[in-house]
Amino acid sequence: MSDDKKQQPPAEDEQSSQDTNPNKAKAAPVGKTSRFFKLAGMTASVAGSYAATRIKSIFQSKEDAERDRAAAHKASGERIAETLGQLKGAVMKVGQMASIASDLLPREFTEALGTLQKEAPPMEFSVIAEQIKKELGAPPEELFEFFDEEPFAAASIGQVHRATLEDGQEVVVKVQYPGVDDACDSDLAHLKVALRASGLVNVRKRDLDAIFAEIRDRLHEELDYRQEAKNAQLFGAYYKDYPHIVVPKVISERSTQRVITLTFEQGDPIQVVRPPRYPQEIRDQLGVQFFHLVCSQIFHLKAVHADPNPGNFAFRSDGTIVMYDFGCVKYLQPAIIEAYRDTIVCGLREDYDGVEDGLRRLGVREIEGPPVEYDYYKEWRDLFLTPFIQKEPFDYGRSTLHNEVIARIPGVMKRLASFKPPAELTFLDRAIVGHYGNLRKIRAKGRFLEILQQYIDTMPPAPEEA
Repeated sequence: MSDDKKQQPPAEDEQSSQDTNPNKAKAAPVGKTSRFFKLAGMTASVAGSYAATRIKSIFQSKEDAERDRAAAHKASGERIAETLGQLKGAVMKVGQMASIASDLLPREFTEALGTLQKEAPPMEFSVIAEQIKKELGAPPEELFEFFDEEPFAAASIGQVHRATLEDGQEVVVKVQYPGVDDACDSDLAHLKVALRASGLVNVRKRDLDAIFAEIRDRLHEELDYRQEAKNAQLFGAYYKDYPHIVVPKVISERSTQRVITLTFEQGDPIQVVRPPRYPQEIRDQLGVQFFHLVCSQIFHLKAVHADPNPGNFAFRSDGTIVMYDFGCVKYLQPAIIEAYRDTIVCGLREDYDGVEDGLRRLGVREIEGPPVEYDYYKEWRDLFLTPFIQKEPFDYGRSTLHNEVIARIPGVMKRLASFKPPAELTFLDRAIVGHYGNLRKIRAKGRFLEILQQYIDTMPPAPEEA
């Protein structure tokens, strides 16, 4: 296959499925009763495992107890991943998000959940065709000049098909699986119970409730493709004058609440971003574009494309990034953006009084918790700002920052009374962590402090309250 045919779809959280096997087993919708019993069984299993491990640890040495605890976390992660993968829908998407939550969940657990990032089994085409007819009023063969029955990609809440309009325009059609929206709230409630019962989540109940409420709100938006269409139009208008950032256009007359049609914008998947097609110079340019994406969305657009899975981006050998899937967008409050900016600026200046104030405004610092010594802030400041403050370009391909963060998690656990995971930052943090991973995958090098400073210095003032 020639390079110009290696393309990616605007998918939610999946990798490209251009090598889709026609004989591959297809999935069928899971009914409400079946979902209930599968989730209930999963919860009972992980809760029983946790209880047994705790009782056993009373009679073990510290080393043996830690070994068994890690094994229990791995087993619980595999059980949860297996169940969520079967059910698809909201719980599978949350499981995919949790697979990068190394600051909240044990490493063995998040590694097991990493399997959910792989492409989901596609749904039978008859189910997809019926959903299109229900939403658009006619079967796909009447609405499109051509409609590929084999999915281009399959994900947690829907799948993508290639198609052609009557005027010859190539498009992609994303179709939501039937019943996914109806099961969202009950699925999330079951998953929250399972996580607490398993002993895997070391956060207060009120903080976990707030995080799940934030996740629920974003998922409800993501399940409404009309909102995704609005998001895509917003980002398209914002980036229309950016020569190296491409946003597909919405085909409104072929889009509804559960079906969205967009122009097909070709590009290479992230796995192809390697020499010789992508020399270091071009990969560094892509790194620059990623930083423009993140900074422009946080400080100017005030809306963040919050699903940074590499399957949601494609790349061109001239340094262009194509953005896909605008279902998960976090609109930021002005007060949060200002506090975020001030915390970064104070960190760069090593003004730890200012860092403390910024973290309190962000909701990261537990106001009633024990005080935090500034040496602790400096330790994290020096780690997080390494890519910006070192003199030579930072090599993301060789970066070990993520491992250094994981190594510090035990120390974080001892300070839980001083900090809390703010729900408002859940999806902003997800975007930043995800794009760090994308920069590692393309092996970009760069020192992007000037780009960060540019957006901070030109950040529009917050509107005055009436």
